[in-house]
Amino acid sequence: MKAAVWYHNRDIRIEEQTLRRPGSGEMTVKVRSSGICGSDVVEWYRLPRAPLVQGHEVGAEVVETGAEVTRFRPGDRVFIAPKVPCLECKYCRGGHFPQCVGVKERMPGGFAEYVLVPRVLVERGAYLLPPSVSFDQATFIEPLACVLRSQRLAGLQAGQAVLVLGCGMSGLLQVQAAKHLGCRVAATDADPSRLARAAAFGADHTFLAAEDVPARVVASFAAKVDAAILCTAALPAVSQAWAAIDKGGAIVFFAVPGPTEDVIVPLNAFWTQEIRILTSYYCGPSEIEASLRLLAEGDIEVDSLITHRLPLAETARGFGLVLEGKEAIKVVIKPHGDES
Repeated sequence: MKAAVWYHNRDIRIEEQTLRRPGSGEMTVKVRSSGICGSDVVEWYRLPRAPLVQGHEVGAEVVETGAEVTRFRPGDRVFIAPKVPCLECKYCRGGHFPQCVGVKERMPGGFAEYVLVPRVLVERGAYLLPPSVSFDQATFIEPLACVLRSQRLAGLQAGQAVLVLGCGMSGLLQVQAAKHLGCRVAATDADPSRLARAAAFGADHTFLAAEDVPARVVASFAAKVDAAILCTAALPAVSQAWAAIDKGGAIVFFAVPGPTEDVIVPLNAFWTQEIRILTSYYCGPSEIEASLRLLAEGDIEVDSLITHRLPLAETARGFGLVLEGKEAIKVVIKPHGDES
């Protein structure tokens, strides 16, 4: 089979790889849609494992099952989670599923024609797609689940004011999810076209990142915000979040600056204000299930976020579009053509 092998962001090669038949408890799926995640282009995060086949946002079709697989059959439309928690370690018992130390198997990269799904993912990480969820929409299940977890950790509630900094794909999902909760939402970005998308998804206020965002927030909400969610790694956005958060609020690092960049926390200013600083980067089983429900019921709209559908041979171009961060919001790789 063919796969897009990532050496670094400017070196992605289409290579032939051997695909063995599924053993007991395993299954082979045909990748119909595989989304490029913003984390896929973060080289400091990915390079230690290169070369590798990336792609963890997958909508697929079952083509062959091994012995002992009873929940799935050829022709089933499925989503496969990138990994599943063990549910037994102290982190899982504490609800910190993304921090699980018992993960042994991960889904092989989805930028390929086929994927051999390990037993543990067949048993606990594979989900049938409802008829209302297309293969393309399935590529949003994991990123939306991550968004839902971040908002749960922040304690978002109806009526609260939320500032979303950065309106790429993740930021736009944050806007929609917060509005679905009944929050009032402001959004920032350097690109006016992305702010227009945020407004179309229900953002009550939009500000260019170059503006005095904290002042605009106070003028718009008559107060600072209850939560600020960083969906950009830009350091100026971090400073804006510090200045825009209200007492008792939460700042969520959904995206983070690179490891060589220092983030200065104004701890003295926060000392008496009970401001929480949180990180959130993945999701747990309950968020995946909630994400799938929201997409199936049409409560979160994702089709308009897909700006590019490309064949496997153009995976390198797709990465380039995401790196440029201009016209692309969501790039979906289609290894077998344009089936949705």
